[in-house]
Amino acid sequence: MKEKILVSIIAGSDSDLETANEAVKILKFFSIPHSINIASAHRSAKHLENCISNAVENGAQIFIAAAGMSAALPGAIAAQTILPVIGVPIAGQSLAGLDCLLSISQMPKGVPVATMSIGKAGAVNAAVLAVQILALSDAALREKLAAYKKSAADEVISKDLKIQIDKTGIADG
Repeated sequence: MKEKILVSIIAGSDSDLETANEAVKILKFFSIPHSINIASAHRSAKHLENCISNAVENGAQIFIAAAGMSAALPGAIAAQTILPVIGVPIAGQSLAGLDCLLSISQMPKGVPVATMSIGKAGAVNAAVLAVQILALSDAALREKLAAYKKSAADEVISKDLKIQIDKTGIADG
């Protein structure tokens, strides 16, 4: 039996892994068991079906799908599961990923896919959203998530304090 996972990340191709790995970093930070696979909605449909069923059998509760080009992957996953699917559009050569963003966000009614922003920030947000969903039923994870968000806020405040003291980058008003 494979190791139990909570989040399954599926990238549409190996070129999408650099972006998908941003989600992996966040999941590792939160100690969320996860898997990562490469499967194409178009070129390896049967393999994608196997990745989905294996993830579900191993306890996956959420899918993150990183997709470029036609960005069909998140929708293909959502069509095969009742679990939440979070789509991450990959910044590609055509339209800088806007085509992917629009494709993922235009799912037909009854087949929802949560759509993140394009690229690495979207992958980070996908993982944080997955953590937020899991934290609904995990008090310890909620506490760690609250500390994570507080740390991010503290970092901004610290940077503001630095420029207030240094007066660098501040227009006199």
